[in-house]
Amino acid sequence: MDDEPLWYVAYGSNLFRERFRCYLSGGRPAGGNRHYTGCRDPRPARADAPVTVPGGIYFGYTSLVWGGGMAFYDPALPGRAAARAYLLTRRQFCDVLSQEMRRGVGADHDLSEAVARGRQRLGPGRYETVLKVGERDGHPMLTFTSADPHPPNAPTAAYLTMLGNGLREAHGWSAERAGAYLAGRPGARGTWTSADISALLG
Repeated sequence: MDDEPLWYVAYGSNLFRERFRCYLSGGRPAGGNRHYTGCRDPRPARADAPVTVPGGIYFGYTSLVWGGGMAFYDPALPGRAAARAYLLTRRQFCDVLSQEMRRGVGADHDLSEAVARGRQRLGPGRYETVLKVGERDGHPMLTFTSADPHPPNAPTAAYLTMLGNGLREAHGWSAERAGAYLAGRPGARGTWTSADISALLG
């Protein structure tokens, strides 16, 4: 069961493969101020693919890594959210989830409720609610977010740069398209323009 494959759907800074590598093998991402332990199994994802999922992202709370708002997924928002699916083992997914929850790695979380019913709350924290957003090649697609929406908060330039580069890498978007997408998200809208963000990605 620990090696059972599933898809981790990333919609925030983990869109960028090199940033996500820190969750798998450990390290500190460029522009961030947190060192990640890494997974018990540090191997790269078996595969990855650009995907979109129903709903959208917004920026809220305040990131301890980047400062400013951080990305959260809300399936009730209109439209579709651009994301990247990484094919991991169940154990790797659990360790990524633990790091996002700011817990030590090593817990093999029971994800059966999320897989069967589409939603599972593991705790009250920012990324402690697991959602099933679909299936791909017969494997469940899981992501995590906050159980309750946070008030919007504008993200920092460093965080937007990481997300924008991830969108360009995963989806092949231009800087202008990535800038327009991010500038339209709640929390960024009204503070950042698409031109501002595309300039960061230029």
